[in-house]
Amino acid sequence: MNLLFAINSTFFNQLKTTLYSIFENNSHTFDIYVLNNDLTADQISELERFCTRFDAQLYPVNVPADWFADAPVSKRYPETIYYRLLAHSLLPQEVTRILYLDADILCINSLAKIYQTDVSDYLYAACYHPSVTGVTDTVNKIRLGTYENKGYYNSGVLLMNLENIRRTVFKEDVYRYIADNALTLLLPDQDVLNGLYGKDTLPLTDTLYNYDVRYYTIYKMLSEGEATLDWIMEHTVFLHYCGKNKPWQPKNTSKFAVLYKHYRQKALRI
Repeated sequence: MNLLFAINSTFFNQLKTTLYSIFENNSHTFDIYVLNNDLTADQISELERFCTRFDAQLYPVNVPADWFADAPVSKRYPETIYYRLLAHSLLPQEVTRILYLDADILCINSLAKIYQTDVSDYLYAACYHPSVTGVTDTVNKIRLGTYENKGYYNSGVLLMNLENIRRTVFKEDVYRYIADNALTLLLPDQDVLNGLYGKDTLPLTDTLYNYDVRYYTIYKMLSEGEATLDWIMEHTVFLHYCGKNKPWQPKNTSKFAVLYKHYRQKALRI
């Protein structure tokens, strides 16, 4: 199985935590591709050792420094968020399917089913998150003019059909969209994904494959009480720690942060 990440050096331990959760809950053999432009030689060596411990192969991929030099960035949204949009240009041609994951994700069950999802007629498969009123989705559709899209997709979990993407997604289109909408991009890479390719994205079930831990109460309400913590631990594949409050922050002691800290502590001991 091919997995894709995009990080800078400050997210090194977060990547190790995500990888550890994957290795602990899956028995498959993984090829790990890490898009970056500032990992040190020591960090790469440590990642290689870490992956080898779990019979996984690491492939660091350096992203040219000028690729997104003009894209809007901030402390919360660094340049690395854009890398997934052009990953197909940097990956080997023989890689035709890959699962991209943000490095603020835990994998708590097998990812085999999402990886095997049929995306032959799509570029991507992704999830959009719940809303009691649907207002958020409506606002984003108006803001981006994406009325044909089924929802506003979160870009943190993306199953990529690289064969179709290589025929459809071009750097010039991505650059043009960023330039034309630079002042209105709120969630930059996500806006580009939805604005250009949302209609070519297969929707997946977010409670299974991109569970936003901020929305526990909403998920439980929408499921009429079924989506309890026990249900999540049995069925959910990816917990996504979206938002500003991250689980590795010392003062974050929420129910899902405690689980994250458990995986992080075990990962950093290796």
